[in-house]
Amino acid sequence: MKFHVLTLFPDMIRQGLLNSITGRAIKQNQISVDAVDIRDFATDKHRKVDDYTYGGGAGMLMQPQPVCDAWNSVCQKSGKSAIRTVYVTPQGIPFTQHMAQELAGEEELIFLCGHYEGIDERVLEEVVTDYVSIGDYVLTGGELPAMVMIDAISRLVPGVLNNEMSAETESFHAGLLEYPQYSRPQIWHGKEVPQVLLSGNGREIARWRMEQSVERTRLRRPDLYLEYQKLCAIKERLMQQKLLHIDMIELINRGNARCVYQSADGNEILLQDMCSKAYLHTNLSVSGAKEELAGKLPFLDEVDGAVLAEIDCLVLHQRELAEAASERLLLEEVDVCYQAVCTRREKLPVSGLYRPDGRPMENGLSIRVLDNSYTTLLAENYPCIPMDEWIKKEDGTIEDEALQNEWNCYYRDKTNVSYISSRLSCGAICGAFLPTEDGEVLAGFAGTHMDGSIGFLTVFPKYRHRKIAMALETYVINGQLGQGFIPYGQVLVANESAQRLQTRLGLYLSKTPIVWMS
Repeated sequence: MKFHVLTLFPDMIRQGLLNSITGRAIKQNQISVDAVDIRDFATDKHRKVDDYTYGGGAGMLMQPQPVCDAWNSVCQKSGKSAIRTVYVTPQGIPFTQHMAQELAGEEELIFLCGHYEGIDERVLEEVVTDYVSIGDYVLTGGELPAMVMIDAISRLVPGVLNNEMSAETESFHAGLLEYPQYSRPQIWHGKEVPQVLLSGNGREIARWRMEQSVERTRLRRPDLYLEYQKLCAIKERLMQQKLLHIDMIELINRGNARCVYQSADGNEILLQDMCSKAYLHTNLSVSGAKEELAGKLPFLDEVDGAVLAEIDCLVLHQRELAEAASERLLLEEVDVCYQAVCTRREKLPVSGLYRPDGRPMENGLSIRVLDNSYTTLLAENYPCIPMDEWIKKEDGTIEDEALQNEWNCYYRDKTNVSYISSRLSCGAICGAFLPTEDGEVLAGFAGTHMDGSIGFLTVFPKYRHRKIAMALETYVINGQLGQGFIPYGQVLVANESAQRLQTRLGLYLSKTPIVWMS
């Protein structure tokens, strides 16, 4: 990821970011930071970039032309007509972890740092896309806020953090403040580490940490706590149909849900996944006797139009509503899936599947977490989302073969590679290995998606019918149970073999399917 910082003090940026995690990421070419001196674009020999303000007032204002020329130079160097540009200002939207996650998805970002009394409004109107603040106070310039944001965003770039889970579990990720943490010695100043952390019981530790996070949030951030309470009340409603709504329930459990809309009676709910940005919808009334609601999406008439315009991926939990979503939001059905849910609390038995200590089985099979060196192999073999079904004529032939090939290549070569790389960086994908004369070979892989659902399950044709799929999914399920999560996945309605696998593993399928629309 490339960061460009337009500033009057480039050395401040370089020196401030060349240390610790960001410094290591720069040296390893995982990120780059280009500090651009705005004074280099001044038009006089004194490198003057400021002047008095029209209308009077104290202080000097940065002139528009040097800023504009500096911005244009970055775009030209990158070969782009425009790059997303963040102006750091107390007048901007508060910077949050969710915003950091969104910005981490960009290939390049420009940070514009003001000084003196700020920057001429006219150039801001031309180049700035985002006005962002790190707090309600005034600093001498935008360099410190820019470095704060670059640090927060960099941590979310795949490969920057060595600890595979830290970016997914640290402060604010779950919408709650982080729980207390302890290190050696076990007793210090007469204060002992809580016994639960010494127990080795992953479920009890997860429960204790959640309790501590909730209580700490209640005491220190009542604003966050109120939102948490609202989501908890929504979860109680969704639990009435647990199998059908497990994805929405776990989204709340994992702290990645934002409530976009809830009807006055509480039955219609629209959540957004703050990581993937997908929207999840249900209307509990539709499943009952109120047939007049079928085929309608009441929230479409109540949610702000700007929000509706952003919905490009929607998960419906009542298929009867797909026609309305297609008409009003211009979305098409992509996948129709059953939810597959593991309702047990104890880990699944692994006898005959894999050894929990990581050593090979008698047949040589072993399972372990994969790293980024497997990105290309996984991207080439993990099924992409085909466009075939979207563009078929009534006679079953493809209407636009070139468009189909273009979409499939884009999804495979860009979306899949980037996404799989990010999941590998989080330690979210494991592989099954078999011995060969030269060492070992990857026979299959599985893992969890960004929303926590089990997926990626792929066994190469040569190694099928050896219980490798069952071993991989069991490994992933047990990992989820160990972290205190409810393991679940989504199985295509047409994929009967995958449904049978879930049943053999003891998972339960929802009676009705969900619909992915895009």
